[in-house]
Amino acid sequence: MPGNASLDRSDWTSTLDEATATHEGELITIEVMDQSIGHQYEAERLPFSYLSYDHKSDAVVVAVGGRPPRYPVVLRHIVAHPKEIDVSTVDVPETAIRVLDQDDTATLITFYPAGPAGPAAQS
Repeated sequence: MPGNASLDRSDWTSTLDEATATHEGELITIEVMDQSIGHQYEAERLPFSYLSYDHKSDAVVVAVGGRPPRYPVVLRHIVAHPKEIDVSTVDVPETAIRVLDQDDTATLITFYPAGPAGPAAQS
């Protein structure tokens, strides 16, 4: 991704934990870009819950929902055995994180500020 910094594997946990703290209360979109099945949305502008890297199972986990009453269930998207994580470095309103798995399928996680009428505000 142009304008992005690829993270060293040793920084994955701390960077994703920092993203969780920084983007609390925001909305996210999760897009999966698979070369064989095409571009698919897993979630569109839902309340962000957390983003983490699990060393033991070698997986990135991104979760939505679970806090506001309108979205009481936590939905998780898991990227098993990631080989690369990129964080956007371009100064734009939205922050994006791309996770690339062993099959070169990319998961794009985009953060959006929650507006007063957004789902995160309806708690």
